[in-house]
Amino acid sequence: MKTYIVLLRGINVSGKNKLPMAELREILKELGFRNVQTYIQSGNIVLESTETKEKICKKIRIGIHEKYGYDVPVLARSPKEWKEAIKAYPFSIENDKIVAFTFLDKVSKEVKIEVKGIKEDQYKIDRDVVYLHCPSGFGKTKLTNNVFENKLDVIATTRNYKTTIKLLEMATNE
Repeated sequence: MKTYIVLLRGINVSGKNKLPMAELREILKELGFRNVQTYIQSGNIVLESTETKEKICKKIRIGIHEKYGYDVPVLARSPKEWKEAIKAYPFSIENDKIVAFTFLDKVSKEVKIEVKGIKEDQYKIDRDVVYLHCPSGFGKTKLTNNVFENKLDVIATTRNYKTTIKLLEMATNE
């Protein structure tokens, strides 16, 4: 069994795609995953499986669609990949409230994109992660999942610093 950190994109946002975490944990257990844990209500999961990341994502996506009737993008990372992403963060983490990680479903071919109006906000595309440093605040930044999805032709989901660190702790029992 290997441990994975799994992210769901776009659940429990503005009343759309409601998915209670207790029900999600049950679905995941029914799908054969072990030691399933969730963190807050936005689709953050730590689980164990013998399957590949690709199979895990497909299985979860189909399971949610069959039960709820909507399609939810799913991304998975190993704890090692997660730790490497955190370690590679290129900006200051002095104020961790303006730090975030946008995880992509595949490696981006682009390393720079044109985003108008980002002001002092910064980003760095590094393979399958976009590092965000947003002094303007995440409610105001132009550096959104939709922008990265449209410009990079990927599925993207963002987690703040606190959530990213907590998921690593859960996955590694540190």
